Amino acid sequence: MTHRIAIAPSGFKESLSAARVAEAIAVGVRRVIPDADLDLIPLVDGGEGTAEALALAGGGRLVPVTATGPVGEPVASHFALLGGPGPLTAVVEMAAVAGLALVPPGLRHPGATTTYGVGELIRAALDAGARRILIGCGDSGTSDGGAGALQALGARLTDRHGRELRRGGGVLHELEGVDPSGLDPRLARTELLVACNPYNVLCGKRGVARVFGPQKGATPAEVELLSAGLERLADVLTRDLAPAFAPTSGAPVIDLRTAPGTGASGGLGAGLAAVGARLLPRYDVLLDGLDLDARLARADFVITAEGALDHQTVRGKIPAEVARRAHASGVPVLVLAGTIGPGAQDVRAVGVDAYSAILPAPMTLVEAIDRSDEFLADATERAMRIMALGTRLAPLAAA
Repeated sequence: MTHRIAIAPSGFKESLSAARVAEAIAVGVRRVIPDADLDLIPLVDGGEGTAEALALAGGGRLVPVTATGPVGEPVASHFALLGGPGPLTAVVEMAAVAGLALVPPGLRHPGATTTYGVGELIRAALDAGARRILIGCGDSGTSDGGAGALQALGARLTDRHGRELRRGGGVLHELEGVDPSGLDPRLARTELLVACNPYNVLCGKRGVARVFGPQKGATPAEVELLSAGLERLADVLTRDLAPAFAPTSGAPVIDLRTAPGTGASGGLGAGLAAVGARLLPRYDVLLDGLDLDARLARADFVITAEGALDHQTVRGKIPAEVARRAHASGVPVLVLAGTIGPGAQDVRAVGVDAYSAILPAPMTLVEAIDRSDEFLADATERAMRIMALGTRLAPLAAA
């Protein structure tokens, strides 16, 4: 009997793309089941690799751009132009210009990093003729509420003296007003779609600065300063900017503080929503055209993966989404992860049958990243051999 196995992983941040993760898992499977019928479905969540993946899937191409990186220095970046009918569609991947991987470890201060380059990529897409722009949110190294992107698009953010604010989320508590008169007029004629995690909100107890600020290098005091700044940004954008764009975009004026997705990528979701962007659950957008549910349902078994399995996985990460969909068809799911953290057991509630870490022994992060494809293949082989043993023992247990 031919075993049909769907391999539907996320990428491993700062290490492997989703496509390379899928290929490494396939190597491990074939060591045990050489004739397995494998369906490789590398998945993206709006973070690293999104533009490239959608360009490949949609018959498009990547357009190289040099833009302002998260610490203010120029970086080599890109956006994608997709093929197909309808208005020319571009994909702007915020991680390609403002991602955490672009912030050197010694400069990981989210109060100083900026999304200015995201706005530059949007303008470059407009220059290329795009009239529909999909912005993928994920893997950010910023916490400026999209203020930098708005500045790059022509808005003036000023303090009480009328001076332009410096870039970064650490000065947003000084924001007094937003002047939209210089905004690129093409925005009003362009459909902006933000693919984001709806669990992420801008403000409140689970606001983005409090949840993700420490991961980006913020101290407890900096977290509170960032939170206060994002609260101020939401108030000023709601007063000065959002109402002017709602009639042209057709989108309602949303609560920039707490609406689903406003906290995406350090609050970039809120900043873009203020200029008429629609915030959409990322998998509703990014999985369109993959026929994922049907492909998972055809499988006998599903393997998914991500870099870290922990309490955040169930809050919109790829393994949880894959497990939820596979569980609906009664297909068992294994998750392979670089690390297993607190709360990992919560994934069982969304349909994960088993999970396992891939590292064979304690080691440095550098070594783990350098050898991650090797460790993935080996971990997959171990898991498949254990499954094969269980299959052989099943008749004995039933006797």
